Amino acid sequence: MSIEIEKKYRLTREQFMQVEKDLEELGAEYAGEDFEENILFGSEYLKHKNAVVRIRKTDRQNTLTYKQFVVAGPGGKQHIEHESIIDSPGEIAKVVEHLGLERRMVYEKRRKIWKFRDVEVVLDELPFGLYMEIEGALMAIAEAEMILEADDFEAEPKTYPFLTKEMGKKIENRIEARFDSNPTGLRNG
Repeated sequence: MSIEIEKKYRLTREQFMQVEKDLEELGAEYAGEDFEENILFGSEYLKHKNAVVRIRKTDRQNTLTYKQFVVAGPGGKQHIEHESIIDSPGEIAKVVEHLGLERRMVYEKRRKIWKFRDVEVVLDELPFGLYMEIEGALMAIAEAEMILEADDFEAEPKTYPFLTKEMGKKIENRIEARFDSNPTGLRNG
């Protein structure tokens, strides 16, 4: 079992650009960027367990993830997470649906990724806002937060799925948050 620990912040455009500049100046290792399409599946059983099954499609790889909320606090939130790389997200989606899970949500994200000290720092752009996440051990997150002067940023306790639920569009039986244009064509497949 893997426990994911992360802290999320809502950023202004100026803060987003400043963090990116600071990471470069501090010698963080830039690991690249991705355009993601996240498809979340649910059921009454998963809802009861506060969990989801997600297919994430990017240019680099596709993954199937089981994610279950554990706890949230001032230091960040924790999830149980099991993840595997998959070759055919369209076929896996059919398998998941045949198992009785329903496609409940789709959201897109542009993500820039850095390795900084003992954490991963990501800058995310979603159709409804800009965010930074710091993932790692609690003490390492606190250290990175201090170095990046993130104490002044607005902490965002809500997950991207919860934010999508609040700010996305209802389309048939699911909620979606998509950019107006998708240059990579990830919607297919």
